[in-house]
Amino acid sequence: MNGCPFAGNLYNFNKLSLEDEKDDKSQEGINKASKGGLVYGDYLQLNKILNAQELQSEKKGNKIHDEHLFIVTHQAYELWFKQILWEMDSVRVIFQNGHVRDERNMLKVITRMNRISMILKLLVEQFSVLETMTALDFFDFRYYLSPASGFQSLQFRLLENKIGVPQSLRVPYNRRHYRDNFKGQDYELLLKSEQEPTLLQLVEAWLERTPGLDAEGFDFWGQFEVNVLKGLEEEFALVQAKPESEEKDDLLSEFQKQKEALLSLFDEKRHEHLLSKGERRLSYKALKGALMIYFYREEPRFQVPFQLLTSLMDIDVLMTKWRYNHVCMVHRMIGSKAGTGGSSGYHYLRSTVSDRYKVFVDLFNLSTFLVPRHWIPKMNPTIHKFLYMAEYCDSSYFSSDDSD
Repeated sequence: MNGCPFAGNLYNFNKLSLEDEKDDKSQEGINKASKGGLVYGDYLQLNKILNAQELQSEKKGNKIHDEHLFIVTHQAYELWFKQILWEMDSVRVIFQNGHVRDERNMLKVITRMNRISMILKLLVEQFSVLETMTALDFFDFRYYLSPASGFQSLQFRLLENKIGVPQSLRVPYNRRHYRDNFKGQDYELLLKSEQEPTLLQLVEAWLERTPGLDAEGFDFWGQFEVNVLKGLEEEFALVQAKPESEEKDDLLSEFQKQKEALLSLFDEKRHEHLLSKGERRLSYKALKGALMIYFYREEPRFQVPFQLLTSLMDIDVLMTKWRYNHVCMVHRMIGSKAGTGGSSGYHYLRSTVSDRYKVFVDLFNLSTFLVPRHWIPKMNPTIHKFLYMAEYCDSSYFSSDDSD
């Protein structure tokens, strides 16, 4: 028996008959490109992009194969950084111009923030492509790169600034301010980005306008504090009613920790102190707004804001993963050697993988203040109705070129 499954007439791969060709809908298109005009390669400027890989090793007369991969991967990173900045700037403009007050624009904001997250996921995974190159492969051409360094990526520094990495918390680069490593127009662009409203500041101002925070209205914060105090008293009574035992001692210890954490939430002076130390990022009022959105996220008007807060945390997580993957790759490739730009290499990069570079750290900490659902204040009819209605401007707004 012939082992080939295609032997004989089991499968018929005969050419379509002329009659079949006439009825083939897949061939009914028109080749518009044959008539001239813009074509794919010109539209994407592929001649520039595909000829931008200049191997330093080849210029020095010692062409190293893997340098091409190194260049292409980093060029891809920079293109994606450009797209992230494009999306980030558009979101910042929506907030800055007050267009976010029209809640129909929140979908646009969420879409673009989610797009940034998807790009960052791709960039985190992209390290695996570089890691197909061994340390020895990299060593073959690393000498030719100096003093070029990834730290000199202007777009990544702009991204950090525009998101809201605090200047006071940046790790010094060789005991100098990070901006001192840039000159001319690059230096000016970085300085400008530090002076513009950051995404963190814009989100903070937006959170401070959360409906229901005002004392003369729903007064979420006042009611929440009353409920927390009452709930803590009830929990303490339950623990105290238990017979003396080691378990009771453990429960009392846990209760005390929970009490201290929850009561610290209502200490505005403590919040301001932590803010001055860089351990908090949002204003006290913005933190209240974020927690209110967190608790009432199922209400129609808070569903999209909750998605935004979630997407901001996603971006922070992915940026941290990107830094971590970068650290691991550098450690694998050069060990504890100095970086090509003169930094301490792995040791410097490792110091950047911490909460000091996490912009929306306050949103992560909201989980510290979760309480039983019955402690959350019940909404009065006015605020309940309000959270069922979206706020929007005149529809003619959407015909404006300023919508972006």
